[in-house]
Parts: sequence; C-alpha cells; structure tokens
Amino acid sequence: MAGRDWAVREKGGIWVALAAIVFYPLVAIGRRVYVGAEKVPRNGPALLVLNHVSHLDPVVDAVFVHRQKRVPRFLGKESLTRAPIFGKIFVGSGQIPVARGSVAAGDSLKAAHQALAEGKIVVIYPEGTITKDPAGWPKESFTGAARLALQNDVPVIPIARWGTQQIFNGYTKKFTPFPRKTVTHRVGDPLDLSPYRGGNPRSASLLKEVTAVMMDEVTRLLGEIRQEEPPARKNTERGGKN
Repeated sequence: MAGRDWAVREKGGIWVALAAIVFYPLVAIGRRVYVGAEKVPRNGPALLVLNHVSHLDPVVDAVFVHRQKRVPRFLGKESLTRAPIFGKIFVGSGQIPVARGSVAAGDSLKAAHQALAEGKIVVIYPEGTITKDPAGWPKESFTGAARLALQNDVPVIPIARWGTQQIFNGYTKKFTPFPRKTVTHRVGDPLDLSPYRGGNPRSASLLKEVTAVMMDEVTRLLGEIRQEEPPARKNTERGGKN
C-alpha cells in the first residue's frame, strides 16, 4: 500500500525465523482478512490488546503482527514454556511467561515494561485465557493490560479477532480445518487514555475503569466483524498483576 515502508523489517533472530517457518503454514489453514492493519506502528513501542477465543490465537496473532514487519512479544501462560516445540520457540523468541498466583507474576509485568521501554510491540489478552462465554464474547478481564497502558506512554491499540474458534475449539478440542474458515483481524484506532493518566496508576478502581475502556472497544470491534450487537457489559473486571 502507498505510504507504507515495506523495505524495513524489525529483526527477530533465529527463533523468530523458526516461529515463522512453523506458524505461517498453520495460519494458511484459514483465509486471512486484515482490516486496519496499517494502524499497527511500523516502529517504536505499542501495546496491542486483543480478545481470546481459541488456543490458535497466539499463532495467528503472531503472524498478523509479523506481517506488519514487527516482532511481537506475547504475555502468555508459564505452562507454554513446557510445551513440546512451541515452548522452545516461546522462550527463544523472547516471549514473556506469566506465572499467575505466584511471586513471579509481577516479574512478567516488569519484563513487559522493559519490552515497551526498548521500543517493542507487546501483545496481551486481558481475559487471560479463552473466553468462557458460549457465544464467544469477551468476558472477565485482568487489569495487567491497564497497568501497562497507564505506566507507559505508548500507543494502546485495540484489536478484535474472530474465526480461530471455528478451526480449533478450545473446550471440545475439536479441530475442524475444512471447509476452510475465515479469520479476521480488525484493528481500532489507538485509545485516548489521557483522561486517566493523571490518577494513581495502581488504583484498583482506575485500573478496572481503564480495563473496561479497552475491552469495550475490543468488543465493539468484534461486533463489527460479526455484524452483531454485543451484549451489555457487566462490571466483571478482575484485579491481579497480569
């Protein structure tokens, strides 16, 4: 597209190259639709906030970010580090394991802060795990994304993704690659969080409010993909360090 510098790609090293070799063929199972991808910064730090509907999400989201010439840094469950093959890629490519409910949980946010300070793209799923909503809408969310957003003056970009759950259902464990499904990413405008930056970034009420702002926009974008009206949001944001 005009106005986009496709000559420059962020360097990721051998583990990112290996991830691309493994992930790109997997993503090819579905048809890709990217709406608003140009809103992902081509350089500098950014926090990408997404919904979570399938265990395939990190794979397709990694390819989505990589296609924008960036190297994503995901906050993911610590258990992923022990997964065959994927675990080595996760660790080797500089991803950020999250050990929830432990003293080490705070270290994951420190690593994410550091990644943003170094000009990296950080990808986070505030829900923490795939949604338990039967219809696939975002549900309860942790406040870790809000902490990162308030303590780092970087673009915070909401993104909705839909279709991966039709390929792999995380609850039934059913893998249905055929007939070929469409996986859509819809990127929103960077969120204006300036009204919230003057407060205490550790305030529970403020963190919940900012979490709601982020997830409301992600949900709205998801409604546009699905061409459905999202359900009314309930005040169910969760606290915690991740």
